[in-house]
Amino acid sequence: MRKHRWKSYLFWILFTEVVGAASGWLTREGTRLYERTIQQPPLSPPSLVFPIVWAILFALMGIGAARVYLSPASAARSRSLVLFLVQLAFNFFWSVIFFNAREFGFALLWLAVLWGLILWMILSFRKVDRPAAWLQVPYLLWVSFAFYLNFGVWRLN
Repeated sequence: MRKHRWKSYLFWILFTEVVGAASGWLTREGTRLYERTIQQPPLSPPSLVFPIVWAILFALMGIGAARVYLSPASAARSRSLVLFLVQLAFNFFWSVIFFNAREFGFALLWLAVLWGLILWMILSFRKVDRPAAWLQVPYLLWVSFAFYLNFGVWRLN
């Protein structure tokens, strides 16, 4: 049975975007308070940048996951999709830990684990679908930048 490609892409992109939107919605008050009260490190972008960048990154994540999902069934494909879901859950909870709980040190450790999961996911995706892996590189780079920002917030506050 042939999979409906566009439906798979639509599902994975929407699923990933909904997870990101839910995280943003749950942390909206914490984010507003953060912007008013927390000293931020140099190179911190304006708050408007974050939802734009994250929307693009979640779309790229979803496209990559769809490409992996549409590849032939294999243990590598299954492992890649599980890694995708695990890193997405870590991504979701980082915002809650950072903005709502204001546990900046713990959030930094959580982000380090997330970074490792993203790298692992990229390496896993590469075994299944190389373009899917490359689509995750901007995400890894952005989380690297987020690590710098999280570290700066932790040190300054």
